[in-house]
Amino acid sequence: MQNDSAYEQTASKGSEQPEWLRILPEEPALTWGRMRQWALVLSARRIPHRRQKTEKGWHLLAPPSYLALAEKEIALFEQENRNWPPPAEPPVLADNNLVTLSVLGVLAIFYNVTLMDILAFGHAPVDWIALGNADADKILNGQWWRTVTALTLHADALHLLGNIGIGGFFLVLVCRQLGSGLGWSLVLLSGTAGNLLNAWIYHSDHRSVGASTALFGAVGLLAGIRMVQKRHPLSRGWLWPLAAALALLALLGVGDENTDLGAHLFGFVAGIVPGLLAGRRLRRAGHPSPRVNALLALLALLTVVLAWALALHLSA
Repeated sequence: MQNDSAYEQTASKGSEQPEWLRILPEEPALTWGRMRQWALVLSARRIPHRRQKTEKGWHLLAPPSYLALAEKEIALFEQENRNWPPPAEPPVLADNNLVTLSVLGVLAIFYNVTLMDILAFGHAPVDWIALGNADADKILNGQWWRTVTALTLHADALHLLGNIGIGGFFLVLVCRQLGSGLGWSLVLLSGTAGNLLNAWIYHSDHRSVGASTALFGAVGLLAGIRMVQKRHPLSRGWLWPLAAALALLALLGVGDENTDLGAHLFGFVAGIVPGLLAGRRLRRAGHPSPRVNALLALLALLTVVLAWALALHLSA
């Protein structure tokens, strides 16, 4: 019989030794691949061993004096490699860019609506910015809806185009990973939480508008998902969303007095935890069903509508 290593050769020549015993006899017969793994472990630890072919598979044998050590080493090997290889990453969903582009289109349309002189309740035109901006003091005094409405407002066309052009890329990635309903609901959650954290930190007369908080929330979501999918080596690339966030901070101008750095930073931070939870959910249960995705999309839409309804009601 051909031997696997020098240790087997040496051991097999000792005919004067007692009968060799099967390692882990309670285990079923081994496949060729598993037997080779165990034999390599024993060879690395310089434990004499033999292999034995049977009708059902393979067994490994060791001298009685080495049996306990051999079983210990193999048990340690199995324990350390229990979760290896890691489960495959959840597949990316089919192309659903149309939904994301439609939402961004609605955001652009709403910007044009805010430029119109629309009368509210029969009197003065609606001052959308005044009603919906993320005013830190008012948010902390109960006007929570401003954390949502501020995400739909933009200071000017350039502000809007920057968020749509840059944010669209990351939003598409989020929705391809999670589905449009779950993706957009978590983006909204991250942006809302980012505005709330920003208000809590400032706790003063601070106001901001723009979807960039939710945009950085999308980058945080991707970072959290990636951390779950790629746990080990940095070479696997799970840090790339962090690099993307830093690049976006630089691109959007951290030194500009009109740039709300805090909102960007807290949006990113607020996206990481939901991203981690969503990533774990993908690993364990897969993507949400189309019905669940549709319900989550409807919930996100109703949240925005409710927020603006409360804002307009307050101005009545």
